[in-house]
Parts: sequence; C-alpha cells; structure tokens
Amino acid sequence: MIQIIKTELEYARDTLDRLATDEATLQTIAAAAQLCIDALKSGGKVLFAGNGGSAADSQHMAGEFVSRFNYDRPGLAGIALTTDTSILTAIGNDYGYEHLFARQVQALGRAGDVLIGISTSGSSPNILRAFQEARALDIKTIGFTGMRGVAMSAHCDCCIIAPAQQTPRVQEAHIAIGHIICGLIETAMFPRS
Repeated sequence: MIQIIKTELEYARDTLDRLATDEATLQTIAAAAQLCIDALKSGGKVLFAGNGGSAADSQHMAGEFVSRFNYDRPGLAGIALTTDTSILTAIGNDYGYEHLFARQVQALGRAGDVLIGISTSGSSPNILRAFQEARALDIKTIGFTGMRGVAMSAHCDCCIIAPAQQTPRVQEAHIAIGHIICGLIETAMFPRS
C-alpha cells in the first residue's frame, strides 16, 4: 500500500510540475483571473458549472468566493449552478440534461458576468451548451479541462488545459488552479496593507 501511495503522489507532483513550467498555461491562468476580477469590479458575478467531481470543484470555488479564501474580507459574487436539486431535476426532466446549465445561465447570467465551466473530458454537452448561451448573452467564458479536452478551447474565451489525461490528475490540477485563481482575485479585490 505504501508504494501505491508514493506512486500516486509522484503522479500528482509530476502533473503540477508540468503545470508550473508551462508558460502558456500560466498566462492563461492569469488571464482567467483577470476576467473574473474585471467582472467583479464592474458589479458582475462568476457562475460555476461542472459534473461529478467537477460539480464539487464548482461548489468549492464558489464557497471560496462567497466566504473567504486566505483572509477575512467581504464576500465575492460567485454562484455554483450545481447545487439546487429542484432546479436541476426540473430542467433535466423538462428540457434534458444537456440544458442543465444553459438554462440557468440564461436565467441568472448578465452581460459582464463570467461563466467557469469545468469538464475533465472537455466534451460535456451541458457545459458546451452553457458556453454557447453565455456567449449569446455577452458573458465571458473560462473552461477548465485536461489534455483530452483541447477542443473545448473553441467554445470559451479562456481555456485552461491541465497537463494530464487521467481524470484524477486533471481534477488535482483543477483544484490547484482554482485555488490560485481565488487567491489572485482576493488579493486584487481586497489588497492587504
């Protein structure tokens, strides 16, 4: 068991090492943070969407926005579109699962907001439809995906591609990237003296 644990930690470290040395991805992460900062400074909000583990990441990031990240400060406008079971089941039943997030973007999103869609495969139909709806409403879009999801970049303004193919490694990179973005936003919105 100890050897398996060590091996898994080495895989995770290798993914983060590749991420830390990829200048293009680092620039994309900075650009994504700036899109969120611009929206929040203009009175907008950040919407989050994802399926499965990516739904949990969406809720995690929204929690960091609304509550706190590194230090106490006023809450930031972040909404996870993955949490209301009545809305999710109504849309899924009435319109189909692929419309789950697009319908909420249409109802809750406004020009100047940001939608962060997380899909390890880059091909989740409900995330791609949400991006289409967001673009129609002049909402900026940020995608989080893995190396299998490169095609997702055509559907969003800013696409962060984790340097991994296995879902667990992609998700580990996503939460690290999410934390970095939360920290950048918090510092920009509420600098400490």
